[in-house]
Formats: sequence, C-alpha cells, structure tokens
Amino acid sequence: MTMIANGLETAVADQKTYDQAVKRFREARIALPTFEQLAEPDRIPAKVTAALAGVDPDSPHPLNLFRVHWWNDSSRRARAALPEHVVLPKSFTGVDTPIVVAFGDRFPMIHAHKVLAAYSCLAPRIVTGRYDPMTQRAVWPSTGNYCRGGVAISRIMECRGVAVLPEDMSAERFDWLDRWVLQPGDIIRTPGCESNVKEIYDECALLEKDPHNVILNQFSEYANHLGHYFVTGSALGAIFRSMHAKQPALRLAGFVSATGSAGTIGAGDYLKEHFGARIVAAEALECPTLLENGFGEHNIQGIGDKHVPLIHNVMNTDVVAAVSDQATDRLGVIFQTEIGRRFLARRHGVPADVLETLSSFGLSSICNVIAAIKTAEKLGLGPNDVIITVATDGDRMYGSEHVRTSARDFPGGVDEKVVERELEHWLYETRADHVLELTEQDRRRIFNLGYYTWVEQRGVTIEHFTARADQKFWKGLHSVMPQWNAMIDEFNVRTGALESL
Repeated sequence: MTMIANGLETAVADQKTYDQAVKRFREARIALPTFEQLAEPDRIPAKVTAALAGVDPDSPHPLNLFRVHWWNDSSRRARAALPEHVVLPKSFTGVDTPIVVAFGDRFPMIHAHKVLAAYSCLAPRIVTGRYDPMTQRAVWPSTGNYCRGGVAISRIMECRGVAVLPEDMSAERFDWLDRWVLQPGDIIRTPGCESNVKEIYDECALLEKDPHNVILNQFSEYANHLGHYFVTGSALGAIFRSMHAKQPALRLAGFVSATGSAGTIGAGDYLKEHFGARIVAAEALECPTLLENGFGEHNIQGIGDKHVPLIHNVMNTDVVAAVSDQATDRLGVIFQTEIGRRFLARRHGVPADVLETLSSFGLSSICNVIAAIKTAEKLGLGPNDVIITVATDGDRMYGSEHVRTSARDFPGGVDEKVVERELEHWLYETRADHVLELTEQDRRRIFNLGYYTWVEQRGVTIEHFTARADQKFWKGLHSVMPQWNAMIDEFNVRTGALESL
C-alpha cells in the first residue's frame, strides 16, 4: 500500500479539491469544530451549543460534530461539568489504588470514543485539500469502532464511507453499519478476528489502486495520535485536576490504554508531560505482541494487533500488561447479570452507583481495567496513586458475544457459585502476572518489531521510521495542531456554515 508517511500537511495540497469541499460544506451547512474546541468545549460558540439542544445525538446531523468530545453527559445531549467517569474502589478492584475510568459511550452516534479518532483523521484532510467529499470514498480500516466512527463522520459530511473490518466482529457492529452506510457494498468483511490486522491492510492495498478511494489508516495517521494527545489528554487531565483539588496528596501514577491503533495511548504522552504519569500499554495475552513479540488470536474487540502501529510512541511507554480474553469474555457476562451485581454488592460491598456504571464497560474497557489492576499490584502502588484509563465503548455492542460466551463457558447457567469463581480468579487471583516494566532494551525491542510492517511491507522510509525513536520527533508534531485549528477556522469562514445558524 502506497502511504503518506506522516499525514501532517499544513498547506493546501490541491486548490480544486479544497474548493470542492468548501462548496459541499457551504451547501450542506456543515461547520467543523476546531480541536481546541473539542478539548475545551466551553470554547464552542454559544449559538452552536444552543442549537445542539434540539439535535438527536444518534443522527447524522452536522452539529453532532461539536459533540465529538469527552464532556457529554449521560444523555449525550447536554454538557457535563466534568468528563463523566467512575472511580473504582478497592471493594471492586482488590487494590488500594483508585482506578479512574472515563466513559467513551458518551460520544455521539456510535457510543464510543473512536468517532474522535475518525474526525481527527478526516478533518485535516478536508481543510488541506487532500480529500474531495464529492468524488472520493473515505476508507476506514478498523477492528470495529473506528470504522463505525468513520462511517458516521462520512455521513455527516455527505460523502461515502467504507468500513473494512474482520468478519468475526460482533453482530451488533455489523447491524449498526447496515443502518448507516450509503450502500451495502461499503461494508467489507476481511478474514479472521480481532488480531487479523494484516488482512485489513491487504484489502486496503487493493482498494487504494482506485484513486477515488482514500485510505484513512488509523494505525499510521499521526492525526489520530494528535487528536487523542490534545483532546483525550486534556479531558483526562481535567478529571485528575478535579480529584487533586479535593485531595492534594494524590499523584497521577499511570495511564492505561490498550494499544489498538495506538491513538488513545497518545493521551499518555500528554499525561506524562503534565503530571508525570507512567504509560501502560495493554494487550491480549493470547496475542502478546509487545510482551513477547508473540502472535495468536483473541476476542478483546477493539485492540487489533500482531504489529506495532506507526503512531505508537514506543520509546515513551513504561509498562506492558497482558490480559486474557477469557477474563474479558467471562467478566463481560458476569458484570451484566443481576446475580453478578448483587454478589459484588453483598459480598464485596461495591457501592450501587459503581455497579450502575458497568453497562458502560465493553470488552476492551474491561481489559483496560484489569490491566490497571495488574499495574497497581506489580508496581506496589498505594491509595494516593491514581491510575486513569478509559472505557472505550459500552456493553451495547456485545450482547451477541455474551450469548456466545455463555453457551461456551457457562452451559449450566450463571449462579452465585459461578459468579464467585469467576470474580475470584479473573479479578483477584491473577493481578500481578504478565506485566513487564520496560527497560530501554525492551523498548528498543518493541520499536524494532515495527520495522517489518512499516518499512518492509508498507513503504515507510527508514529515515522516517527511525526518527520516531527520538522524543523530539513526537514533541515536534504538536506544532501542527495550532495550524490545523487556524485552517479549520478559515474553512468555516469560507463555507459560512457557522454564520448560517
């Protein structure tokens, strides 16, 4: 696949394409939010906020672009005073360390934070004349949520979005895509499951031969990293600042994120820079790519692997924690049963308000929580050490997976003995296993593994690849964002979409 090695352009590449986009957005009255506004939604114009009150958060309405941030409340119609989250107590986790989980299911349209990644990748292309919404298709390679976010953003921008994802992903993902794509052929199923990313790349290589297809590869688009650095990092920082204001002894000890496309983990760079947090990369034990240069298949949907994404700042990563998909599959069932929640309340004393948030935990969300527990145990963290992570999506995407897991693992049903056994094993007995504090040599090993994907297979230059080992490279990316914000403002002036509200 021929690639743009960075996707960091800050000048108009094609004036005709740019003018076409301006025309489309003027006619459709589509305004683009700046990344500054998504990081700090109070900066969104008051008339936009007022107009949003009458907009369904699950519709492809242009104003929903201004909801692509972490500050939506549980209704997703209004703005919360602070990004919504839960602080998991020791009664739930078994460790002294408070584990903070921000809710990704507050995002519009797809109930998952990957819509932010999709917007981050497409908006800069629009305002730099590198994508024509009138003639080109936006292709979204994904293991589930990113392609849904991409299709949603494409619908809003009145262009065709193409979802490319493994055929074994949950039925709910495909049901959602069936309702949102413009044509049935815009859903492309590739062989395999969550860990079969190469097959996705191979399909995109074929699609890219048609110049009308534009591949927005989340694994190599630095806009994905930058969107999360500025928007997600800022939101999580606001949560911690609020906690610290009430308890000054607290310190932000770590940020946990499943690697996936390595977009979300970019928020860790922000949190390390501003608070000194260690960055923890979580992955599936059945496919321990970072931990052991390993391979395999797993069902923690949302964290495609068997390679190291180009946009993963490996040399800034501190810990790797591997979580079994047996844990996420089984706990995914237990957490959504009434008997499981009653047991957690009665036997462990988990507060009711914490239990109510479990519907916001999808499979990869549970993975993040378990990885946070493992990290706290491994590093010997205490009650003043805070770990922050994210619930990338909620349980609404996994009902069919729970049915499959129940038939396979709980053929006799789920009773209290089953609940006790599963919680004891997956939450409380395996807390410190499969966790590695990275040395410089470990980081170099993981970094070097990316060579085979990006240089040998995908055409990235060795100079660009190796430059990523230096933190100056990543800090240098940050200068792009103010330029994109200015270009978005200029684009909006040309379309007149904001003035038309």
